This record gives sequence, structure tokens and C-alpha cells, in this order.
Amino acid sequence: MVFSAIGTEARYLKLRLLAPSLLALHLGIRLIFPTPTVISDVLLFNLISFVAALIAVKAPLFNDRLASSSIALAIFLWSCASTISSWNSFSTFLIWPNLSDIAYSIFYPLVLFGFLRALTARKKFASLELLDVIIIICGTSSMIAAIFLKTAMLHFAGSASTVFLSILYPIGDIVLLAMGIVVVFLQRKALRSLLLLLGIAIFTATDLIFLWKSATSGYSFASLMDDGWLLGLIIIAEALWHRGGEDELNDRVSGFAATIALVFTSVVLGVAAIKHNVIPVFALIPALATIALSFIRMALALRGARLAITDRELARTDELTGLANRRRFLGELELLGSQEGSLLLMDLDGFKNVNDTLGHGIGDQLLKAIAIRFERVLTKESLLARLGGDEFGVLVFGQPYHGLEVAQSLRAALSYPFMIAGSSIKVDISIGRVINDGQPELMRRADSAMYEAKRAGLGVVLWRP
Repeated sequence: MVFSAIGTEARYLKLRLLAPSLLALHLGIRLIFPTPTVISDVLLFNLISFVAALIAVKAPLFNDRLASSSIALAIFLWSCASTISSWNSFSTFLIWPNLSDIAYSIFYPLVLFGFLRALTARKKFASLELLDVIIIICGTSSMIAAIFLKTAMLHFAGSASTVFLSILYPIGDIVLLAMGIVVVFLQRKALRSLLLLLGIAIFTATDLIFLWKSATSGYSFASLMDDGWLLGLIIIAEALWHRGGEDELNDRVSGFAATIALVFTSVVLGVAAIKHNVIPVFALIPALATIALSFIRMALALRGARLAITDRELARTDELTGLANRRRFLGELELLGSQEGSLLLMDLDGFKNVNDTLGHGIGDQLLKAIAIRFERVLTKESLLARLGGDEFGVLVFGQPYHGLEVAQSLRAALSYPFMIAGSSIKVDISIGRVINDGQPELMRRADSAMYEAKRAGLGVVLWRP
């Protein structure tokens, strides 16, 4: 795998160097010939972004393929949109301009999906952990927008699509920047994370400056600023050629950061409610998303906690009778320690004949009925368990005579027959009793006493040295 990655890197080194070389060439042409031309500002400019998409799609196999493919497709769509916009700036034969807006719009969700996959690819994420990451992104987005976008806030006017794009682009840029910050925060030792943040920061800064200048009629086509988009895309594509820090993600840190993001988001919404013009509209959308996702996370966490409790109970409960199972019984026995108490092991007499003559279904119903009778005669301080088959166990805490009283009560509970499926069934029980003396092998000694009770027909036998 390592040798394959090294071979891939060497094979495509020229391709990776081609994009920055073309960008340097384009910058040189613009400095020498500032007047826009088709060759420089349509063909060469957009060729660079297409090369960046190719660099992303050819990234080594240690990447998650969905991550690299999604980012490559995003860069490709951005390149197509940029080509359409550039062509329409020069040609009288116009391509439908809404086509470029659609491609630009799809760019953002594809990049975000690719980043999330890049973050989680080498680590199996639970739904709560993934929600934490998204909450951090949305919360960070709202904070950045609240702090830095007040002066750059656009005035929404025009058609519905114009208003939509006026909101989408700055929010998309802010969310991208927040994503880069989160990746570095959670994977700070990874070179790929740093490159992703750098590329995103350059791209979003260029885009926000463009949006601000466009809103104030200060943008001029084919300026040096436009190359910031290309530089950002090249660095993002290059980041995929470096191993990330996916295995270094700290779940506790992500959970704590999600909580902090929720707190700051609540502050943003509180300030917006008190002073309407202080917080820009951009900040409210990710802020509301943070709150909504936090409620979803809380619901999932509560559901997960309930399922965990249920799973633990099922792991310690006999499936047929609902009593404690052998695992729980042995665990409680270990906790008995030096406490006063007794251990009772019980085996039904005549149960095999019931199974052989009436069938296992009737036998299972009989075991359930026996468990119910046993539970009625036991106190809360005692633990009753089905150990397997027709064998039961009881831990009786308290004075030694309590164990004898419980044993006699359990035998008395079986003194009258059971009516099951129209059949009258009578069984008895043999009980081995051992008093806790702080010595090991209580189970072995109780088992020995039980078989003595069964062999001699004594009902209850107390083990003695």
C-alpha cells in the first residue's frame, strides 16, 4: 500500500507541478498585459482550475474515494461555471448565465461532503460524533458571520434566484471556512488539515471580497484578485496528496467543542433578538441550524442511552423467565465478599419427564410459572436467577437462618400443582445450601450439597466440611 502510494505520487508529480506553474504564468501575463484577453482570461485561467480538479481525482488510494471524487467534482463544476462566466464577458454569443449559477451552487455541498468524508474516512464515526462535527461547523459559521460580515452584508433585492444566491454564496463561504477551522482543530497535527484550511481561507477570502465588491459596484473583471480562487483550489487539491490525521480525532474534544459552539450560537441569537441590526442575516441561518442539530443530537443521545441501558439489562437477564441470568448471578456472587448470606442452588425434580411427555413448549411455560411463584416468596434483598435449563440460584443476604427460611418457602411454593394447557403438572425441587464463610468455591460446595439432596431425596441439604 505504501509503495503504491509512493509510485502514484512520483507518477503524477508533473501534474501536481503543472497547476502552480500555469498559475505563475497567468500572473506574469496579467502583470505584463493587464488588458483581459480570451487566451489569458478564458482559456488559461480556466485550464488551471480544470487541472486542479484532475489533481484531486488522481489523489492516492489512501484517501477515501468518495472524499477525493466529491472534491474533484466540485472543483470541476466550479471550473465549468467560471468558463461560462468568462466566455460571457467576452463573447456576444452568450451561454445561459443561470447555468453557471447552478454549477457554483452545487460546488458548496459537494465540497462540504468531501471534507466530511475526508475527516471521517479512516475512523468509524457514530452518528453523534458526526453530528458534533456538523454542529461545530454551523456554530463556528454563525460566530464568524456575526463578527466579520456586518460591514460586508448585502442588501437583498431583485428576483427570488438573485436573493437566494446572495444568501447562498456568503453562507457557503463562511461554512467552508468554519469547516477548515474545525478540521485543523480536531486534527491539528495533520499537514493535510493545514493545507485544507489554507486553501479554503484563500478561496473564501477571494470570494467574499468579490461579493462585497460586486455589491458595491467595485469589482472589475480579470483583476489579480481572481487568481486567489485558483490558488485556493490548487492547495485544496494538493491537500489530498498528503496523509491526514483521521485517527487522531478526539471524541471528547469534539463533544466539548460542539457544546461551546452551541453556547456561542445561543449568544448570537440572543443578541439578534435584542438588537435587530447588530447581527447580519447570514449569521442567523447557521445559528438556527446549530440549535436544530443540537436538539437532534440530544434526542439521539437520550435514545442511545436508553438502548445502552436496555442492552445491559438484556445481557444480564434470562430471556425466557425475565430473571437474572448466570452472568449477573456470578457477578453478584463475587460482590458477596465477607457479607453475611447464603447461596442456594436448586434443580427441579421431574422436569425432564415434563419435557419428554408434554413437549418443550409446555416445559418453557412451566419454567415461567415456577419463576413467578419463586419471585413471590422472595424479599427484595434476595437475588433469584435462572442459571440454565431447570437450574436456579438464589443469593440470600442476612443471617444464616434466612437462607433456610427461603429454601423452605421455595419448596412450599411448589407444593401444589401447575395448570398449564389443560394439564396438571407437579414438580419438586432439590436445594443445596451453603453459608458464606468468606472462603472460595461457594458454587462448587452448593452444587455438591444440591446433588446430595437430589440423591438422598432430602429436599434441602446444608453443605458442611
